[in-house]
Amino acid sequence: MSSKEIAKLKQRSFLERCKANGVKITIVAALLSTVTFNLGFAKEDQKEDLSEIYHIYNGNEYMGAVSSQEKIDKIIEEKNEEASIQYSDLSIEAGSNITVVSEQVFTVNVNEEEAVEKLVNALEVEADAHAFMVNGEPVAYLKDASDYEKAVNLLKLQYVSQQELDALNNSNTTEQLPLTENNQTRVKEVSLIEPVTGEAAKVNPKEILTPEQAVELLKSGTLEKEVYHVQQGDVLGSIAKAHGLKLKELLALNPGISETSLLKIDQPLNVTVAKPLVTVKVVMEKFKVENIDFQKVTEKDSNMLKGESKVKQEGRAGQKEVLYTITSESGVRTSKQVTNEVVTAEPVDYIEVIGTKVIPSRGTGTFAWPTVGGYISSPMGARWGAYHRGIDIARPSNYTLKAADNGVVTFAGWDGTYGNKVVIDHNNGYETVYAHLSSIGVSVGQVVAQGSKIGVMGSTGNSTGTHLHFEVLQNGSLINPLAVLK
Repeated sequence: MSSKEIAKLKQRSFLERCKANGVKITIVAALLSTVTFNLGFAKEDQKEDLSEIYHIYNGNEYMGAVSSQEKIDKIIEEKNEEASIQYSDLSIEAGSNITVVSEQVFTVNVNEEEAVEKLVNALEVEADAHAFMVNGEPVAYLKDASDYEKAVNLLKLQYVSQQELDALNNSNTTEQLPLTENNQTRVKEVSLIEPVTGEAAKVNPKEILTPEQAVELLKSGTLEKEVYHVQQGDVLGSIAKAHGLKLKELLALNPGISETSLLKIDQPLNVTVAKPLVTVKVVMEKFKVENIDFQKVTEKDSNMLKGESKVKQEGRAGQKEVLYTITSESGVRTSKQVTNEVVTAEPVDYIEVIGTKVIPSRGTGTFAWPTVGGYISSPMGARWGAYHRGIDIARPSNYTLKAADNGVVTFAGWDGTYGNKVVIDHNNGYETVYAHLSSIGVSVGQVVAQGSKIGVMGSTGNSTGTHLHFEVLQNGSLINPLAVLK
């Protein structure tokens, strides 16, 4: 084997060892110095000159070789200049994905055009950035640490005001005064539940977000909302089902619509369910002045007639001062607890006295249904060109008629169109009239108790069928029986 062949084998062996040991000579290093090595085994009288070539790698992918380091440097420089113009506000570096290994050879045999084309296509541009880390994983990239801090602050401001956040930040150095005004609130804590950090990183500049974009991503889990346009025949339920949503979730995503909304063709609907990457916890104190409801107390008085009542004492609401601690996560309340409560005014009971004394000849003021079941076949009011003075009750379980309340019978007999009729004076301003009876079971002057039998339903007088015509008068004036019947 000739010395030239031995040299080539050793050069190849060197390159293989470099790759096997993870040795990479970056472009930046190559700009400072060129890796060379001497063929120590060459004979001193060797007259042949050695040349240097440069092998280019994209990661572990071999792309070819060129005869000049300057060609590589120039391509990198042009890429840097181009990217620096496009991303003028970022610190740009091109070619960090490229490694170069130099080799001295006796004969230069490279396809530079192909290698250069591959290099140009493979060159990646990276920018200095700040990674937004959640649970140790990068979820967003910002320009720098300042933008990272701004994104954290903006995320908190989605759920509290700047004034509230400033007050919270300043509360560490100033003593907080107690809350004293009704509905006054104060933020006690604004924090991110998930572990969040910021770390320096290098990324494709296209991945770098503004703080506002980062907040949108952190809130919803996506930068772009999926929008569905209503088609012919769509209904809200089918749209929700097609996108894996419940109807109430679809309505929550589109506050402007309800279950009864009329959908229009091509109407846009948001169908993106937010999956927050970070949960913002807000703990707030709220001071409220609340009323304490008074109790309604009833006292019985056997000296007062049943149905009578009087107010012994007017009720008055009490008052209390309550301090609540309210916790929310990403705008959704998770708990509300009473931290402190002080009663400032005790409530005063409302006391009503009701009579229990029953006099058989005096009504209780409460009217019972005068038949055994049945239904209203004709209400009070205009009917057949005349005025119907009461209500008609038909089809009871049986035909027994009963006194609607205690009282004294003042009429019991025939009365023209009324047929057989009974009138009861309840001695409390009320009278009741029962008409069209087939038979009468009471007489004038008789004291009757509520619910006692006074006759049998019939169809006497001006009647088209078996029923009870029932009237109620109060202080001589007709009133609708339905207003007092229980």
